[in-house]
Amino acid sequence: MIVACWSGPRNISTAIMRSWSSREDTFVTDEPFYAYYLKQTQKNHPMREKIIDHYLSDYNQVVDYLINEIPNQKNIWYQKHMAHHLIDLSKIDWIKECENCILLRHPNEVINSYTAKNKLNSISELGYPQQFEIVKFLKKSNQRFKVIDSVDLLKNPKKVLFEWCESINIKFDESMLHWEKGNHPNDGIWWQHWYNNVIETTGFQKYEKKYISIENEYDSIYNDSMEYYNYLKGFK
Repeated sequence: MIVACWSGPRNISTAIMRSWSSREDTFVTDEPFYAYYLKQTQKNHPMREKIIDHYLSDYNQVVDYLINEIPNQKNIWYQKHMAHHLIDLSKIDWIKECENCILLRHPNEVINSYTAKNKLNSISELGYPQQFEIVKFLKKSNQRFKVIDSVDLLKNPKKVLFEWCESINIKFDESMLHWEKGNHPNDGIWWQHWYNNVIETTGFQKYEKKYISIENEYDSIYNDSMEYYNYLKGFK
């Protein structure tokens, strides 16, 4: 079984990858389209050249890898994806081979976190339009999918993970609630730049609601993001 989780940036996607990696029956892969995305968009991200040199950067080659035999003779292949890494959304037929999950986070929190480290130019950098297109495609293809809001998961990890496993007909494993501290063998090489928080954890952090104010220059992106978010949240 292939489990593909489609997140946007500044979410808890790496913690969820940690969770699945704790299962004895699961192999995990970290953002397999990142090198392709960097090469195609010319984005100047940290470690850009190293990432492109280290990983497959041809879209079709990445897809062939992802729907092939599960590595290490495992039964489940958990794939952590960034939805915005999908540049051509007319070429996603392969996701019908997967059990797909859409991981949401409220735009207020995403934009606040994203703009603390990056300049935000477009809603497409946040993944909401791509998540919408993925859901539209799956609905049209009569494929089941799961939508999870990160707040719900952080408030009650066991309940949400249990329901997720149940929805794809696998047994929930208590090991999914804990993991070893530090970087993990299947982390992308970019872990040293982006994973400074998650490598200090051994489980999901308790959710704390914070007052967040978005700068006026992002009002338009925020409003558009909320439309996508509310639509996608309707499938929970």
